[in-house]
Amino acid sequence: MAEPIVKVRNLTKSFGDLLVLDDVSFDVQKGEFLCIVGPTGCGKTTFLNSLTKLYNIDSGSITINGKDIDLRQNNIAYIFQEYSAMEWLTVEQNIMYGLKIKHVDKDIIRQRVENVMEIVGLTKYRNFYPRQLSASMLQRVVIARAFAVEPELLLMDEPYGQLDLQLKYHLEDELIKLWQKTGTTVIFITHNIEEAVYLSDRILVLTNKPTKIKKSIPNNLPRPRKISDPEFVKLRNEVTDLIKWW
Repeated sequence: MAEPIVKVRNLTKSFGDLLVLDDVSFDVQKGEFLCIVGPTGCGKTTFLNSLTKLYNIDSGSITINGKDIDLRQNNIAYIFQEYSAMEWLTVEQNIMYGLKIKHVDKDIIRQRVENVMEIVGLTKYRNFYPRQLSASMLQRVVIARAFAVEPELLLMDEPYGQLDLQLKYHLEDELIKLWQKTGTTVIFITHNIEEAVYLSDRILVLTNKPTKIKKSIPNNLPRPRKISDPEFVKLRNEVTDLIKWW
C-alpha cells in the first residue's frame, strides 16, 4: 500500500477539564473518500478544526505527506456547514476566487472554472449573485470553488445537513463526479449513516466523548450505489449498530 497522505497519531484535545479527542490515530490514503461518523457532540468537528489549526491540539501529531501541517504550504480546502459564498461576487467570480488568490494562470482559471461549473450544473447561472440562488445552488457554488483549486485535501463538515433528501442525493452524486474527476482526498464529516455509506471508500466510527475510533470499516460497494441494495442496507445497519450500542 502507498504511503498515506494524512497521518494522525495520538491526537488528544481538551477544552478545560473536558477531554474531547482521546489518543486518536489513523491514516488517510491519497485519493480516498473517508467519512467520519459518530454520535452528536462526539468531537467530529473538533477533529477537522484541529486539522486546519483552528484549534491547537494538546498532544499528538497530524502530518500531510510526512510533514506537519502548514497552511501556507499545504493546499487544503474546508467546506463548512454554513453557506460561505461571497454575496458581492457572482457565481463565476466566487468559484474563481481561490484560484486568483493563488495567482493561477488566467487560462487555467478559465478552464477549471468552466469544468466544475459544468459538472455541478452552474454554467447558466454564472452571472447570478448568491442572493438569487436557492440553498442547494449556494452549496454547489461552495463545492465547485473548493474543487477548482484542486486541493490535496478537502475537508467537508456536514455540508448537506440543511438540505432536504432529494436535493441531498442530487448534490452527493455531483460531489462523487467531482471527486472521481479530480482524485482529491476527502475527509467528510456526517451524522447521517446512509450518506456515509453512499459516499465513502471507508468509514471511521467514533465513540462518544472522550472520543476514540471505535472501528474503521472499508466500503467496497460498487458505484453508482443504490440505497435499496441488500449489501448497502447491510453495511448501513452495521454502522448504525456500532453507533447505537456503547
